[in-house]
Amino acid sequence: MANERLSSLLIEAGFLDRAGTIGRKRFARAVSESPAARTAGRSYSHTYVSRWIAGTVPRDDATRTAIAQAVGAALGRTVALDELGFRRPTTADPQAGLAYPGSAEDGVVATAQLLDADLASAPVVLGAPTNVAAWNEASVSWLVGSQPPVGDRAEGPSRIGLSDVQRLRTMRETFDRLDSTFGGAHARNSLVQYLRTELPLLLRAAGTADVRRALFAAAGESTQLAAWMAYDAGLHGLAQRYFIQALGLADAGEDCLLAASILDAMSHQASFLGRYREAANMARAARLGTDSIGIPILTSHFHIMEARALARIGDADACDRAMGSAVHHFEQRRAGDEPAWISYFDQAEMAAELAHCHRDLGRADIAVEHAQRALTSASGDYVRSDFFVAMVLADSLIDRGDLDEGCRVAADALEVGEELRSARCSSYVDEFRERLVRHRRSTAVRTFADSARHLRLWRPSE
Repeated sequence: MANERLSSLLIEAGFLDRAGTIGRKRFARAVSESPAARTAGRSYSHTYVSRWIAGTVPRDDATRTAIAQAVGAALGRTVALDELGFRRPTTADPQAGLAYPGSAEDGVVATAQLLDADLASAPVVLGAPTNVAAWNEASVSWLVGSQPPVGDRAEGPSRIGLSDVQRLRTMRETFDRLDSTFGGAHARNSLVQYLRTELPLLLRAAGTADVRRALFAAAGESTQLAAWMAYDAGLHGLAQRYFIQALGLADAGEDCLLAASILDAMSHQASFLGRYREAANMARAARLGTDSIGIPILTSHFHIMEARALARIGDADACDRAMGSAVHHFEQRRAGDEPAWISYFDQAEMAAELAHCHRDLGRADIAVEHAQRALTSASGDYVRSDFFVAMVLADSLIDRGDLDEGCRVAADALEVGEELRSARCSSYVDEFRERLVRHRRSTAVRTFADSARHLRLWRPSE
């Protein structure tokens, strides 16, 4: 099997062209001239390089070290043996991706390391818990502007233009559609593989400051999607790290609106995990960091994320104020004024967010009204979001005593959910299941439970 990681690194370092054919002799010379090769008295030809790329693993430590030294010298950084694709990175850094990057290059290195650990299924990263201090540090670092923006770059493994930026955004849109339709676990590994192959090469390429800033912002969007997909798959420590690196990439690209939106997404995850105070604070930080820009649709979303957190802790007065501000700014939105990536936040999405808040505050009738409005006006393009709000509607119907209708809505949603690979969907189902406990002797509930036994999301072991 071909060693895709090694090929990607050699392209990134400028040894090979994009086709991976030109430059093998040049790399063989670089390996032969490395300190490890000289110490061991070794020399290599392009035939060795072809074998390594084809998947042959050098048996001796000296050769592996020589390859790492040659690649590292070209990249201007230390390259770990694990990055070369010769072995699984079982020694992945447990702190990989947790720190907010101090520079653009720090962000590229951290993102690549995180992608490598993800692809290798390193337990210390994939199984890591979230770190509250990391949320706080990232928020403050972004607010105070600790990272310098990227500038012109005259040299690199290749030269980039706006077409490269558009290509990256187009791929993100493709994976975003898959995520929304089938859940984060469906195509997550494919996205991670794509990003590991493309991002380091593009981000270290030569280009003008304007193009490089646009590229870093696009990389931030793509890395944010990797975070969302990990979050949806239930890999919360990994998702947190992707969010932090996405925030750094957006910051390096001087895209303040995108960076604030990423912080807003981090607030969403924190609420889901029960860290409501931190969630509210991150939503406020996102709003504070964009006060001088004032895009109504974004400000609205920041307020509604704060409201979601406040509803969970039962602070009705503060939640009502946040919801009121969200609705006010939503009504001030202007077509064409917002970034393309927030276009999903329409009337249906706002109604869905309000339904969540009122459900959590115990206002079942109001929650039902908003949830029904959300489902009626939904475009149908966001299957998972429609599932979420359908389950909120089912919850609220049960809360107000309408057992028959609540079970019917839930049954319909569970049928739709058969296509979704999403840990978040399972969480919504668990909340509904808890509501049924006190009604377990009801005929409607018994009938529903019996008919739902064959559905994947209803089976507790799934």
